[in-house]
Amino acid sequence: MKSEYDFSKAEQGKFYHPDAKFHYPIYLEPDVEEFVTKIAAHKKIEVQVLVNEWLRNNMKLIQSAE
Repeated sequence: MKSEYDFSKAEQGKFYHPDAKFHYPIYLEPDVEEFVTKIAAHKKIEVQVLVNEWLRNNMKLIQSAE
């Protein structure tokens, strides 16, 4: 690592994108991952699709209870 860096020609905000969307990685415990993977394989869909389906159903359930 250098003791000093020259930022005199740097462009401020060059990589800033205010409307950028981020995807959050979600890490499942091994037993949960195995369970979800088996069900997704049985339904012949991706794990991501299955998990989103389950989460949307839970969202509807919570919203209906409010």
